[in-house]
Amino acid sequence: MAQSPLLSSDRLRFVFSQIKERLWVKPLVLCVLSIGGAFIAKLADDLGLASVLPEVTLESVESLLSIMASSMLVIATFAVGSMVAAYASASAGATPRSLPLVIADDVTQNALSAFIGAFIFSIVSLIAIQNDMFDSAGQFAIFVLTLLVFAIVIITFVRWVDRIARLGRVVNTMEKAEKAAGDALDRRRHAPTLGALRVSPHQARDKGVPVCSSTVGYVQHIDLETLQSRAEALNCRVMVTVLPGTFVTTRRPLLYVEGAPEVCNEFKPDAFTSAFTIGSNRTFEDDPRFGLLALSEIADKSLSPGINDPGTAIHVIGTMVRLFTLWQSPLEKDRLRAISYDRVSVPELVIDDLFDDAFTAIARDGAGMVEVSIRLQKALSALAETDDSAMVAAARKHSRMALARSERAMSLPEDIDAVRRAAGF
Repeated sequence: MAQSPLLSSDRLRFVFSQIKERLWVKPLVLCVLSIGGAFIAKLADDLGLASVLPEVTLESVESLLSIMASSMLVIATFAVGSMVAAYASASAGATPRSLPLVIADDVTQNALSAFIGAFIFSIVSLIAIQNDMFDSAGQFAIFVLTLLVFAIVIITFVRWVDRIARLGRVVNTMEKAEKAAGDALDRRRHAPTLGALRVSPHQARDKGVPVCSSTVGYVQHIDLETLQSRAEALNCRVMVTVLPGTFVTTRRPLLYVEGAPEVCNEFKPDAFTSAFTIGSNRTFEDDPRFGLLALSEIADKSLSPGINDPGTAIHVIGTMVRLFTLWQSPLEKDRLRAISYDRVSVPELVIDDLFDDAFTAIARDGAGMVEVSIRLQKALSALAETDDSAMVAAARKHSRMALARSERAMSLPEDIDAVRRAAGF
């Protein structure tokens, strides 16, 4: 029986993307490097460089390290407080679903890592110097490293001040959500079936043995390499019925195994369910619909009577047009994913579902605002002018639905006529 890989390349990509959202990873790495740097300075003594390196006084090195040790902890504490405030702002002002994107901000994580790493470096180096670990060459090496760390901290602090002023603001959060959605859409359009065979999402599921999840939650990732390996081992075929972002229960099949595995002693459902990563929350990495949903929620919240910010909703509508334009733009042939899993079938994304995620909430809660309704109709009209027949049908359908909602929500005939003209009806 062929063995499936313990950790396929695709799953490694997914794991690394999730690690980026862990706030403790980079600080931990910098702490280890900081401790290592203090001991690396000892090599200057072991290499006999005392005769060629200038001497520095022990007091000057201790003074620098003491200043760094006392200041970095305060700055790190301040940084954490500022980051928490930014995260709270992102959740309250935009949508809680955008929080992972704000946490994964590289500049902010690098800043916190630099501050904590500098603090650890200064403490370890100070203890080493006060216990006479270094000779003159080692002291000079620590002095140079301390100046280097100071320079890194200052540059990082300047960049971080600029970023923290905008982090968590609605516009910044929308930019991050647009990038996450755009990246996921771009990957999916170049690999519509994730490298497997195509199966219709509405195809009958009455063949094969159903394999259900043992847990309840959202599908975050599907390791097709593992499914292919299992199918080859059992000489069967696998028809996946869910995509990343789908909510599954213990009664909903994740896939159907076609062949004769029911009479095979080696057939075990766990061998197939292990290829599915299921969690309590959706993720942006492999779920393009989640990015669209997050943007739609930002627009929907701005339309609430308590906030009353139609400009944000209009901004999001423009973002949706850019994303759908990306979706139907010409493919790059060198990035197209070939069919590498010939025993696995996976459904494609349905454009109607993408439009539902993007526009339904905005059309419903913005139906009474003439400026939002007009901009929505213009956006849908622009998308209806593409060469993609499925997108044209979806755009016209949502245009009719949005117009019907506006006609019911608006009382002024002039407003209704303006929306009708924008819709072309």
